[in-house]
Amino acid sequence: MRFAAFALLLWIGVSQAHYLGKEIGPLSELHHAVRGSVFAVDSRTLYLHDFHYDGEGPAAYFYVGTSKSPTASGSLRLRDERGSTTPLRRYRGEGITLSLPDGKTLRDVNWFSVWCDEFSVNFGSVDIPRSLEYPKPAKVAALRGVHGVSSDAIVVVDAQTLLIPNFSYDGEAPDAKFWVGRGDKPSPQGIRIPDENGKESPLRKYDRKTIVLTLPGELTVFDIGHFAVWCEAFTVNFGHVVLPRATLVNVPPSLKMLGVSPQSKLNCEVLHDELAFEVRWAVAGDSIVLQLVAKLEDGEYMSFGVSGVNDHSQMVGGDVAVAWVDKTTLKGFSEDYYLDAKSQCAGVHGSCPDHKIAPNTNSIRVLNAALVNGYSIVTYQRPLKASDFLDRPVLTNVSQPIIWAIGPLNSKQEVSYHHHFTKGDKFIEFGRPPLWNCPMPEGEEEHRTSEPIRQDKPRRPSEEDEEDVTAVIKPNPVPTPRPSPKVTPWEIPGIQCYEPPDGVFYAQMGPTGGKQGYSAITGHVGWGISWYINGLLIPEITVVRGKKYTFVVEGGTDPEVPARYHPFYITNDPVGGYYHKSDAEKKDIEIYAGVRRLRNGELLPNGVGRLCNWTPDNEGPEADEYPSFGAYQRSLTLVCEEGNPGVVTWTPDKNTPDTVYYQCFTHRYLGWKINVVDECDATEAEESRVVETLALPGDLLGEESIQ
Repeated sequence: MRFAAFALLLWIGVSQAHYLGKEIGPLSELHHAVRGSVFAVDSRTLYLHDFHYDGEGPAAYFYVGTSKSPTASGSLRLRDERGSTTPLRRYRGEGITLSLPDGKTLRDVNWFSVWCDEFSVNFGSVDIPRSLEYPKPAKVAALRGVHGVSSDAIVVVDAQTLLIPNFSYDGEAPDAKFWVGRGDKPSPQGIRIPDENGKESPLRKYDRKTIVLTLPGELTVFDIGHFAVWCEAFTVNFGHVVLPRATLVNVPPSLKMLGVSPQSKLNCEVLHDELAFEVRWAVAGDSIVLQLVAKLEDGEYMSFGVSGVNDHSQMVGGDVAVAWVDKTTLKGFSEDYYLDAKSQCAGVHGSCPDHKIAPNTNSIRVLNAALVNGYSIVTYQRPLKASDFLDRPVLTNVSQPIIWAIGPLNSKQEVSYHHHFTKGDKFIEFGRPPLWNCPMPEGEEEHRTSEPIRQDKPRRPSEEDEEDVTAVIKPNPVPTPRPSPKVTPWEIPGIQCYEPPDGVFYAQMGPTGGKQGYSAITGHVGWGISWYINGLLIPEITVVRGKKYTFVVEGGTDPEVPARYHPFYITNDPVGGYYHKSDAEKKDIEIYAGVRRLRNGELLPNGVGRLCNWTPDNEGPEADEYPSFGAYQRSLTLVCEEGNPGVVTWTPDKNTPDTVYYQCFTHRYLGWKINVVDECDATEAEESRVVETLALPGDLLGEESIQ
C-alpha cells in the first residue's frame, strides 16, 4: 500500500527525476574528501547530491548554525538520513535527505557543515543565503466544469503530487478519468492519472472530497501544462485548470525524485498482525499526522490513541480516534472519543465522541481515506497538546502508553464492544527518529539495497524530452484476506411458558459471548455486556397472560457510574435505552414494568438492585473458542456486590402485545424477547435448567421494588 504512505507524507510538509530542489551550492572541499552539492527541498529539508566523505574523522556530524561561519557556538546537530545520532559513516557519491530540527527553517540558519566535534574542525560547508527562496507548494486555479465538476484551488504539493480540495463530480459519465497533458487544454493525446486509490477505472461520484493524486512514473508537473477531468471514451473535457510554468518553477521535488522511500520519512508500528492493523505517523510542528490501516469487515471501526494514565495502557480515561471507511460511499471518518468508562455511550458517560460530552471539542481533522483491496486506510491530524479537558497530550520526548481496539459500529455509528484490543502494556515514542517497523511494501526492499541515484547534472525535464511515461502507480498487492467464517449462534434454550413454576426470574449481567453470542442471536451489535436470565444469555422468555411474574433484578444501583447501572424494564421497544431517547423516539414506546411515573410526568426506573456479574475466567480461552454456550457457561462465575436485589413484578394482560422485550433503561441492546401467549400446557417437558437459585423473601413478593 505504497500510495497510502505517500498520501500521509503530503500532509506533514515533507515534499516527495531529475529535479532536486533549489540549489544552494557545492560543499567546500576542506578535509576527509568531503564534496557534493546541497539543495533546499523545502523550508526545513536539505538534499545532498553526490555526497562523498571518507568516514575517517573521529566524530563527524552534520550541523547547521546561526553564526556567520561554521563554529561550535550557535550550532545545531542534525540526525543523519537514517535518523541516527552516531558519527557519520563513509559516503561514496550518495544522495541523502536531512531534516532541520522541529521549529527551525532554512531562514533561521546561515550555514551547513560536516563538522568534527572532537577537534572542532569544519570538513566542508556551504553558506545558506538569507535571501534563499526555498521550494514550497503552489496554488493554481480551482476546477469548474460540467457534470458537477468543481473544487477549491488545487495545490501542487510537490513536482509529482496534486492536492484537490473539496472535489466534486456527479459520477454520471461512462468513462471520466483524471487527465494531464502538454499545453493549456486537454486533448486525446494526454495521460490518464490514477485516482487517489491508485486505480485507473472510471471515476465514481465525489461530493466535496479532498483527494491526493500522484503523477505516474517519472512524469512531473514540469512536463505538463494542465490537469483535467476528461471523458476518455467520448473525448470530452469536463473541466480543467492550467498549470502555469512560472507558478510551479519552485515547487519541491518529490521524494521519489530524490530516490527516497516514503517509508524512510515515516514511523510505523504493527498493532495487530492478523488484521494487518498498523499505525503510521509523523510529527508536523505542533501537530501529529497519523494513518491507521487495517483489514476491517463492513461496519467495523479501528481506534487508536493515548492511554488514560501515564504509566501503563488503560482504556478508561483514554483519548482515542475512532476511524472507519464506509464501504458503500467510500467516505472516511475519524471521530475524537473520550473513554469515560467501559460501556456504550449513554448521555455523556461511557465511550463517547467528544462532541456529545461538550460542544466544540472535536480535535481531529480527517485528511484522507481510502479502501484498497479490502484494507481501510484513514489519515487524520490532531494537535500534540491537549486542546480541551477531554484530550490527552501526545508526548514527543518520552515513550507513552497507547491503547487500540477494533470492533463493530452500532446503529448510531458509534463504537460497540471491541473484539480485538490492547492486551498488556504498549508504549510508543512518538518523537523518535523515523523508524519503519512494519512489513515493507513490495519492491521497497530492492530499492533500499540498490545503488544510489547518480547524475552528472541535476535538471528539470524539458518539453524536448520524448521519453515514454506509463502510469504504474498502484497499491501494492496484499494477501487475500481469509474468508470470514459464517457465524452460527449458540443454541440458548428458551425459558418456556410453564417454567419456572413460581414465575420468578433472576436478571443479572454478563458478557455477550463473543461472535456466537448476543450479536449472532439478535442480529444487533452489542456492547460486550447483556442480560442473563436465570443464568442464560438473553434467552427468549415465554409468559402467559393473566399470570403474575417476578423479576429479581441485580443490574446495579448507582446512576453516577453508568457502566455499572442497568435498570431493568419491559417494553415494546426492541432497542432499549429509553432514558437517552429523544422525545420523538419516545413517542410510540410503551413500558409495561420497571418504572414509575412522577408527578411531573418523568419516568423513574425502579428495576434496580445490587450488581451481579457472570464473570469469565481471565486466564481461560476467549468466548469464541467455546463450541457451545453450555461449555462457555461453565467457565463463568457469578460475582455479586454487597446489597439487596431489586424486584419488578408484572402481569401481562389482554392488551400486552405478543412480543415485548426486557431491556436496560439506560443502555441500548442489552436484552431480548418475551413472547406473550394466552395459555400454556404445563404438563410438557421438564423446566429448563436454572444455574442459580435464590429464594425470594416472602415479604418482598408483593413489592414492586425494594429500592
